[in-house]
Amino acid sequence: MAVILAGGEARRMGGGDKTLIELGGKPILRHILDRLTPQCKDVIINANGDLNRFKSFGLSVIADRLDGFLGPLAGILAGLDAAAAQYPNKTHVLSLAGDTPFIPLNLVERMLNKASPTGLVCAASGGRTHPVFGLWPVSIRAELRDKLINDGIRKIDGFTAAYDVEICHFDGIPDPFFNINTSDDKDKADRILSQVL
Repeated sequence: MAVILAGGEARRMGGGDKTLIELGGKPILRHILDRLTPQCKDVIINANGDLNRFKSFGLSVIADRLDGFLGPLAGILAGLDAAAAQYPNKTHVLSLAGDTPFIPLNLVERMLNKASPTGLVCAASGGRTHPVFGLWPVSIRAELRDKLINDGIRKIDGFTAAYDVEICHFDGIPDPFFNINTSDDKDKADRILSQVL
């Protein structure tokens, strides 16, 4: 199962939903789904606010289950909770950023090949890790909830530091984890998209 994290505040883009920004005539989220759904049939969206804005995508949309804007870990926890409730046979959840239109076409396969029953997997490219792109054992739900509520951990690296994390390296130009945080990034993504079409 995969959870696309679309609950960010998009402050550097002036607010709103980065996942719904048009890129090459369709929302960034559609680009992600076009690349992800051939790899994974069980996909949900994690978002906050009015969940109906994602209705046209035909996927389950879940909100963070903890109060306050607690960042991507809260979205990952919501995905783990959804997996435990809706897909009891799933042992892991793949998390993805909702602003990355060029995700690898073999992301799921490669991440699963690195998986262990209790370990975490994190994607990397260009000498950098991308913690939002992680493979998470459903079994860590209680510990993640505890760290969010009682220890105030908000950064993914702050949580994963206590674990052995397998790194799954991806190459490619453009960077398969290129994310859109600013209007300049959006312009660059438009240029990249025009070159690959």
